[in-house]
Amino acid sequence: MERGFEQLTSLMVLHPLPAFSDNYIWCLHDGRNALVVDPGEADGVLGWLHEQKLQLRTVLITHHHPDHTGGVDALRAATGAEIIGPMRERLPEPVRRVGGGEHIEALGLNFEVIDVPGHTSGHIAYFAPQVDGAPLLFCGDTLFSGGCGRLFEGTPAQMHASLTRLASLPEDTRVCCTHEYTLSNLAFARTVDPGNGELSDYASHCQQLRSQNFPTLPSSIGLEKRINPFLRTHQAALMQAASVRAGEPQNDPISVFAVLREWKNVYR
Repeated sequence: MERGFEQLTSLMVLHPLPAFSDNYIWCLHDGRNALVVDPGEADGVLGWLHEQKLQLRTVLITHHHPDHTGGVDALRAATGAEIIGPMRERLPEPVRRVGGGEHIEALGLNFEVIDVPGHTSGHIAYFAPQVDGAPLLFCGDTLFSGGCGRLFEGTPAQMHASLTRLASLPEDTRVCCTHEYTLSNLAFARTVDPGNGELSDYASHCQQLRSQNFPTLPSSIGLEKRINPFLRTHQAALMQAASVRAGEPQNDPISVFAVLREWKNVYR
């Protein structure tokens, strides 16, 4: 089990609550009221809310996979929280449906909804431009530290566009993804980008965190733009790696992305 980790700012506490073998259910609270993101199970969330003496007000869902939605019904029944989720995904009703470009308010914060298809066809992310001094992104399984989600329902072009959209957010944006995949992602990233010194340093840092059972997250947009190969498919080093892997030149960022994603699918 992970040891607890909290990022305390002047008003809000951001907490990654471990679930299953490698999920995080992100929790944000102001000392009285809370929101949670992608609750795949309910018992751990309810126990944490009781321990912290918090009232759950809002549940944000990024996509339909069961490890992100399995706790929704129980949380709704136990707390009366409002459930907010993507417009075009199969979800446990009732759900307030939202899509890209809309804005929602939770805990007094303004979140922009961003369409990020690729991992699933209707995947969305939630971006708050100001949470106690820095932006905050809940991105589900679209962007991981050092990696990105598998393409279960979308195309390489869709996922590349989604990642490009997230990469355009402010560099100090805290990236709250929902799996502790960082070490395996970085092992692959170092294979395809061995000359990246910052990537090597970041991998060592993350190994130290995990050796103490601390999460590697949140990351930041600025860091991911420097170390994540899936955000750098327009750069020569990644084009060269994809070309060698494919056995023919790969000069288009989308085709480079497609080669790297297929490579990651079978990487061990």
